[in-house]
Amino acid sequence: MKKIVPDTSVLIHRELSNMIKEGEIKNVRIVVPRAVIDELQAQASRGREIGFDGLEEIKTIKKLGSRKGVRVEFTGERPTLEEIQLAKKGRIDAIIRDVAAKEKATLLTSDYVQALVGEVEGVSVKHIAKSVSKKLKLESFFTPDTQSVHLKVGVQPYAKKGKPGAVRLVKLNRKKPEEKELNGIINQIISKTRVDENSFIEIGKQGALVIQMGNYRISIAKPPFSDGLELTAVRPIAKVTLSDYKLHEELEKRIVGKSSGVLIAGPPGAGKSSFASALANYLSKQGKVVKTFEQPRDLQVGPEITQYAPLEGSWEKTAELLLLVRPDYTIFDEVRKTKDFKIFGDMRLSGVGMIGVIHSTDPVSAVQRFVGRLELGVIPHVVDTIIYIQAGKIHKVYDVSLTVKVPTGMSDDDLTRPVVEIRDFATKTLEYEIYTYGEENVIIPVSEVAKKGAGKSPARMLAAESIKKVLNHYDQNAEVELISDSRANVRINPDVIPRLIGTKGKNITELEKRLGIKLSVEPRGGTLKKNLSWSYEEHGGSIYINLNPGLTGKSVELYQCDELILSAHVGKKGRLKIRKKSDTGRVVLSAIAKNELRIVS
Repeated sequence: MKKIVPDTSVLIHRELSNMIKEGEIKNVRIVVPRAVIDELQAQASRGREIGFDGLEEIKTIKKLGSRKGVRVEFTGERPTLEEIQLAKKGRIDAIIRDVAAKEKATLLTSDYVQALVGEVEGVSVKHIAKSVSKKLKLESFFTPDTQSVHLKVGVQPYAKKGKPGAVRLVKLNRKKPEEKELNGIINQIISKTRVDENSFIEIGKQGALVIQMGNYRISIAKPPFSDGLELTAVRPIAKVTLSDYKLHEELEKRIVGKSSGVLIAGPPGAGKSSFASALANYLSKQGKVVKTFEQPRDLQVGPEITQYAPLEGSWEKTAELLLLVRPDYTIFDEVRKTKDFKIFGDMRLSGVGMIGVIHSTDPVSAVQRFVGRLELGVIPHVVDTIIYIQAGKIHKVYDVSLTVKVPTGMSDDDLTRPVVEIRDFATKTLEYEIYTYGEENVIIPVSEVAKKGAGKSPARMLAAESIKKVLNHYDQNAEVELISDSRANVRINPDVIPRLIGTKGKNITELEKRLGIKLSVEPRGGTLKKNLSWSYEEHGGSIYINLNPGLTGKSVELYQCDELILSAHVGKKGRLKIRKKSDTGRVVLSAIAKNELRIVS
């Protein structure tokens, strides 16, 4: 019988089973080198789809073979660890060619280089060029106004349609896809990706695959990563130019005339990437060398703009390479992680113009995400312009700068400090200030300071906000009033006062040390409780407060004038027992001596 030796490329493309079905191959022996099995197993163990595809193909041809007079057998030595490590350098391919030569068989391959080397070595070779349908089944789900299509096994297919700002979710008039059907769509996509020069596997993990295929960004999720087989395909529905955005003339001059640090901010689906693509194409036409950082690479840019992915999975390595290329501008699509912010900053401080795309709920949040990741004084040197996109249009543009001054609303010259100013780009109106207060970086809306700060010290306002932030752990509706630079009145829910005070006043003491200010705690809305009659006795090392026996088990509060000393439950026979030498005991004795002790319930 005629012998055939398939290599991994034929198996992962599922060509051999098709040839058997169509009768192109019959009455033959298919000799599979064990090196092929081991390579496919290694790929599958790493969660890569090609490994599973190849192994499934071997199962299929074994089943088909019994009906078509095709016999499948395995031969050859298993590759050593060193040979597996050298697989990328062609070592496994060489083993496969050696098996074909030894068996005097025809080598079947879809790899042109493998076929060429086989012919050079005198091996009988049949090169099978992979043919893929130009029209994908997935494309039938799209209409001209479709932004994304969402497919999941057992779920009605749906799509997002419309332009940014007017997107609607629409259920498609199609049956719920079964696993076999959805796997067929996925296999067609993967097959085209392997041969289409405009397609890339951007992310390949166990249970997850992200493919950029022309304008389509396709995300595939499988169990155990997801609870079911799912495919999401996204594409831009309109290609825009910078003229469509009616850019401010001064802003245009700033970006083109000098290297800048620009943030394109906005919520998901607002049209940030579309604007970034338009800006990249415009800069390129103005004679600027433009590159992009993307994963996946889905910006719609011209061929003169090179799109870079993480080199060996690292943006740091990509940045090192890019500095050697010396671009005028780099578009960083989706700045997310702390490392991304630092790379963006390093590139900008190296003199490269940087344009970053970032998710944010409002314009100032884009800068806020840099706070804590970069030194405050460095931020204006990294980002000088914020362009906020909403519903596909420029909603707001901010100018970011650094100055040294007394923050707005403060009057004491001793409070002079570096302040990051955020101004409306068109009107130059100051809207936000960022500066260090104590150990924290704060972002202050200038208009709010002007509105709330009439007759109040901004320093006290900030201190009150800091105290309230801490007290929110106890009561979300806590009220704080600073009566001096060293004392504040706090009004909170009476039920949480004991927890705030803590055993022997431990919690309140720690809070006072942490905030650097004394706190007077009161029930919110006044005490709303009645004063109780009481008497006291001293026995040994304790003070006994005598109350009405009917209060046994109930909660009472002890005050010195209006300052809470203790919240406690009344013991047996209506008595409270307090140790004299405790901090609380000393305060109670002092209040009794000054006739300032008040007990309420």
